[in-house]
Amino acid sequence: MINLDETNFKHRDINWLAFNERVLQEAEDVENNPLYERLKFLAIYSTNLDEFFRVRVSQLRQLKRVKKKIRKELSLRPNKIVKEIKKTVNTQQERFGKVFRLHIIPELKANGIHLLTSKLYTEKHDAIIDGFYEEKLKPLLEVTVVNVKQGDIFLQDQALYFYVLFKDTQKVGFVNIPSDKINRFLELYEENGAHYLTFIDDIIHHKMQDIFPAETIRGIYEVKISRDAELYLDDEVDGILAERIYESLKRRHRGQPTRLLYDASMDKEDAKRLRKLLKVGKVDMMPGGRYHNFNDFFSFPDPTDNPKLHYQEQPSIPHSTLAHTDDYFTALKERDHLVHFPFMSFNYVERFIEQAAIDPDVTEIKISLYRVADESPLTSALLKALDNGKKVFIFIEAKARFDEENNIKWGRKFEEKGAVVIYSYPRIKVHSKILLVKRKEEGKNRRYIYIGTGNFNAKTSKVYADHGFFSANKKLSKELDRVFKVLQGDLIVPRNKHLLVSPFTTRRTFEKLIYDEIEYAQAGKKAEIKIKINSLEDKEMIQLLYKASQAGVKIRMLVRGFSSLVPGIEGLSENIYMTSILDRYLEHGRIYYFYHGGEEQVYMGSADLMTRNLDRRIEVLVPITQPNCKKELLDILTLQLEDTVKARIQDAVASNTYVGQQDENKTAIRSQYAIFDYLKNKHT
Repeated sequence: MINLDETNFKHRDINWLAFNERVLQEAEDVENNPLYERLKFLAIYSTNLDEFFRVRVSQLRQLKRVKKKIRKELSLRPNKIVKEIKKTVNTQQERFGKVFRLHIIPELKANGIHLLTSKLYTEKHDAIIDGFYEEKLKPLLEVTVVNVKQGDIFLQDQALYFYVLFKDTQKVGFVNIPSDKINRFLELYEENGAHYLTFIDDIIHHKMQDIFPAETIRGIYEVKISRDAELYLDDEVDGILAERIYESLKRRHRGQPTRLLYDASMDKEDAKRLRKLLKVGKVDMMPGGRYHNFNDFFSFPDPTDNPKLHYQEQPSIPHSTLAHTDDYFTALKERDHLVHFPFMSFNYVERFIEQAAIDPDVTEIKISLYRVADESPLTSALLKALDNGKKVFIFIEAKARFDEENNIKWGRKFEEKGAVVIYSYPRIKVHSKILLVKRKEEGKNRRYIYIGTGNFNAKTSKVYADHGFFSANKKLSKELDRVFKVLQGDLIVPRNKHLLVSPFTTRRTFEKLIYDEIEYAQAGKKAEIKIKINSLEDKEMIQLLYKASQAGVKIRMLVRGFSSLVPGIEGLSENIYMTSILDRYLEHGRIYYFYHGGEEQVYMGSADLMTRNLDRRIEVLVPITQPNCKKELLDILTLQLEDTVKARIQDAVASNTYVGQQDENKTAIRSQYAIFDYLKNKHT
């Protein structure tokens, strides 16, 4: 195997920042994205960065506690990585601020939407603001005065505060901005077609002298702290993991600081005083703009209801078979079927479970839930199945980050109704999206299955681009039943020849398939691999892909998020071409293609080429063999690989150059819109 070093193996966290830059590019794309959609991309960028600091940067901080000698032996350089992260984020934050100030705000104004700062308030505004402040805002404020030398203050994770400076430098004030309890934006009034809005931040800023009547205020600055979001549960768990996770959620809000975001206009000495007061290291100080928590812009109101400021709505494409049947069981016995979200409705999955819940011949329903939706047709159907006396087995991943509390809450609901519910395992997550329905037919059990790339969640299915596979194939359904028996604790290792199941067969099968392509190439035959995934980090797989490239295998990759592989390096990876698509929907599907001497092998499922997905998670990938389904999935993959509008080239320097910019003569293909047209033509 090739010995990977810094020149041919990218650090995942550094390359993740290149992914978030692509989100920022979408906020800058005036030509293709309407105003409110660009505003949402700023919100996505901000949300992504918050989670990055709470999870990834916090892990780097934990590594700093490891003895220097051990870090050196393991080639761990957390200090260097954190400094590089900070430098890159600072540069991106400057771009972020420019987009908001120089483009978003003026365009809002041009469309009759005025977002007023406190400096622009007039007597007319004061009359509205005063009443709102007294009635709605003031009761939610938490005001604290701290002695700089003797005092102590704790700021909640992700919460917004004003850091208030007084003429008396021996003390400072803190005031919360209760955006978690009240809408961040207030619509003031409409006049002659112009709509006036303001941040609640500005209202509080405007009222600060009333809040501190005895003080002379010399500065008011917004700040936000991000804390370590890991739960750090012990590996050795007992039978009450869900309870322990539930209790551990409280630690998230008390975790170690990983970033202090502050207004960059603050004087250096005042920033230093703040840092010491909050016991934050220099490396964790992150200058920003006047406002923080841009994820609130997901709910920024559009008082104009102007359709031109938003994406044109795409109607749901009816599936050529499933949309016209009330009997899924007959349809699936005839052949396999694929569904594609968000182009098609998630209702097809919900209807399948609803039919199973009321069918008198259905005896069992088994499902794995990674992120449980709130009250929905799917959860209602599972509860109805229990009411109708069906055996329902539900595996709930209690360790799905940031969804732990909701998952456990729903698990308890299902348990109360009589379902068999299992929560997680030590050292392993269940990330597969699988469903099995068992039905009595002519005295025998017949199994029907669904395997997806995305969660069983109708809400996310509207914004995540995913694929789902329905089948009554006896071999596949028998093997999926074995996977559920592993989850139930009835089997240790599932025997399977067709499904790829991590951590049992996925790595081994992919290695064999890649080595087969290497042999074809070495024999002078056509050898080709196409892979579409979210993330690529596993060193062994990267080494093998490099080896395949060196053997002459043509490798085409589409990686949405971060990648530790460096494509296009002569003598190493010149036969690997990689792009990344970021557009209206979040690309979330995983597809693997191997030419295999003309006997094309195609897999679809939940696993990325990450060590955790191959070795530490239960993942399921299904071979797509039915001709109609295989052609449909490969046609979609081809459109994505040919994207010239939203595809960025992934190169050694993470330049994020648009494919169309490199070759302006290429036909403009925006794959998500081309896929919509393709599916519409095929299914209707």
